[in-house]
Amino acid sequence: MTRRLSLTLLALAAAVALTACTARNTSERSRRYSAQGEVKALDANAKTATIAFGKIGDWMDPMTMEYTIKPDAEFQKLHVGDRIDAIVVVVSDAQFYVTDIKVLPKS
Repeated sequence: MTRRLSLTLLALAAAVALTACTARNTSERSRRYSAQGEVKALDANAKTATIAFGKIGDWMDPMTMEYTIKPDAEFQKLHVGDRIDAIVVVVSDAQFYVTDIKVLPKS
């Protein structure tokens, strides 16, 4: 019984260490870009926004596309037509999201 418990604890410790390394490596590989754009559409169920951003650093030329918004509190700030300053976090070319949103005053 003691051996089984020891093996279980060892496996658990290895899983925790692997998870921590994976999370750290993901954050080390992600890139953050300041971006400005206009909200064109919102999907409350998916917590996504279609945003027309200008050029996003060296990652993307100006384009209108759908972005996941994180965390949910950031999504609650948005309305169609809002002009925003935000941070686009790029984990990979297929995994990215928008956070740290500041809605700009209407002009």
